[in-house]
Amino acid sequence: MSGTDMSVAAAQDTPDPAVGERSRRWRMVLGGGDADGTGHALTGRDAAMDAALGALYGGGGEGGPRRTSGAPRSAGLGGSAPNVARWLGDIRTYFPSSVVQVMQRDAIERLGLSALLLEPEMLEAVEPDVHLVGTLLSLNKAMPETTKETARAVVRKVVEQLEKRLATRTRATLTGALDRSARISRPRHRDIDWDRTIRANLKNYLPEYGTVVPERLIGYGRAAQSVKKEVILCIDQSGSMAASVVYASVFGAVLASMRSIATRLVVFDTAVVDLTDQLDDPVDVLFGTQLGGGTDINRALAYCQSKITRPADTVVVLISDLYEGGIRNEMLGRVAAMKGAGVEFVTLLALSDEGAPAYDREHAAALAALGAPAFACTPDLFPEVMAAALEKRPLPTP
Repeated sequence: MSGTDMSVAAAQDTPDPAVGERSRRWRMVLGGGDADGTGHALTGRDAAMDAALGALYGGGGEGGPRRTSGAPRSAGLGGSAPNVARWLGDIRTYFPSSVVQVMQRDAIERLGLSALLLEPEMLEAVEPDVHLVGTLLSLNKAMPETTKETARAVVRKVVEQLEKRLATRTRATLTGALDRSARISRPRHRDIDWDRTIRANLKNYLPEYGTVVPERLIGYGRAAQSVKKEVILCIDQSGSMAASVVYASVFGAVLASMRSIATRLVVFDTAVVDLTDQLDDPVDVLFGTQLGGGTDINRALAYCQSKITRPADTVVVLISDLYEGGIRNEMLGRVAAMKGAGVEFVTLLALSDEGAPAYDREHAAALAALGAPAFACTPDLFPEVMAAALEKRPLPTP
């Protein structure tokens, strides 16, 4: 055999790395078993990752259920706390935090592992996120005393992460909106906003003198630290609104920290609870909620309406999927009355990163007809929505 022939033969016998990588990936996707058709065996870290996935989603990984060819996948963490704790440690080892949070959520929903979260050692093993907080809040009443402190620590960690992410931008955005809303047209010299005055009078620039001659002065009110606006957050605490309750509580605490905004936080199901006096600590607010139960939006709005003393300076934010269990016509009548009195009324179908939720479309259309469009809002968009409401300009709906 010539040297060229030997080289060709050697090349034919050498596995193509690209083909091997494709087989590996398809094996991970298909989950193994006789039906996957890849013939690729996993070893080492790949085998451990496959086992962790198989335990939750099926597919024959070690620690998960074996399935025969053509059989549907099934999940198999079992009801054992030690097995679940070990699995939680595995997925944190092999997957990034964002993936871990998704897998934890799937494990709770698919395998009914909520009860295991009542054990302190389990809570210490999980990756905290908004959805886990929602689950813990729904279990609050069933939580033993031995678990409550650990649960509060988990919730506080998530709340601090959210505050760090959202607070600075929210304060800056709303402070600007409040300053603009307090602008006056005949300010004293020390109250003139020179930047905005110059911008508003650029058409009066005199090139021969190199200056602007202002026809209109723009300034701020003198009582910069006084309460300028009142905000009422009215939050539906039905089970489907868990993530919204978490974000709204954090934003409520941020708003309450601003001297120029008087903030009230009200949560409701079929009853109404005013948690305003706990706004200095959003963790206390969250543990003051009770996720689940029915919904009576009309009763909640009646309470909020009774607390409005300065309609023209008040923003009411209703956060609800609008599935009303109370009196529909009265609910709509209250919204119309508040808007007629000068209240800015904002309806958020959700305050979360989860996209458009299920909601009552008939009620949403009725609110839109009253000039209160209902839309889902992400936490990152919320400061802009509030700024627009404070300035009484069109809301930046998605």
